[in-house]
Amino acid sequence: MKVGLFIPCYIDQFYPQVAVATLQLLEKFGLDVEYPMQQTCCGQPMANSGFGAASAGCDTLFVQNFAAYDYIVAPSGSCVLHIKEHLHVDKDPEAVSHIRNRIYELCEFLTDVVQVKELVANFPHKVGFHIGCHGQRGLHLAQMSELVAPDFSKPGYLLGLVQGIELIELSRKDECCGFGGTFCVSEAAVSAKMGQDRVQDHVEHGAEYITGTDTSCLMHLEGILRRQKRPVKVVHIAEILNGQYE
Repeated sequence: MKVGLFIPCYIDQFYPQVAVATLQLLEKFGLDVEYPMQQTCCGQPMANSGFGAASAGCDTLFVQNFAAYDYIVAPSGSCVLHIKEHLHVDKDPEAVSHIRNRIYELCEFLTDVVQVKELVANFPHKVGFHIGCHGQRGLHLAQMSELVAPDFSKPGYLLGLVQGIELIELSRKDECCGFGGTFCVSEAAVSAKMGQDRVQDHVEHGAEYITGTDTSCLMHLEGILRRQKRPVKVVHIAEILNGQYE
């Protein structure tokens, strides 16, 4: 299969090591992965701010970059959900439909398509997992705690394959961190308090690291941890699964 690697803005600009880890991880499973060099923002910030029409150019460019691939994979639940639900190009509906049905968040792709059974990775630390809202409630990467239904977590399953890792239990495992894209700008005080609560839950349960599927959420939590001068570190799940995080 031919895989197109979609790297969102936050990762490209602030956490390039996550992009490298994602590429290396996919290649370890023998996948033919390409990174379209002309890719840019998927348009989510404009759409979330109520300016969907302003993202038309992003939609057109995304189709041009990714329509030819069997699968599109990104280490970001929020950007993947945006493409699945909001990608729209009138001139090429077939390509749009193909992309919407073939784009996957990294953990979702590894569990549902590649069907990973083992990993060569070691991470001997106490780790708290933060599930981003888009990934959980939009992509259904994990079960929502308010539902009376069997529990599951695709990222949790993959982390369970990592040697030495100790996943801690949180009091509110699927609570929003407060980032919310432009929400953290328009409602900064509320966003900060939500993030502080999220950090405290991890700290109280002894986390050495906080991991997750979205660098945007992790960046928000990392900023709070630094301001509080806490020793807890953040790391994207791709870095742990790739087995090369230091």
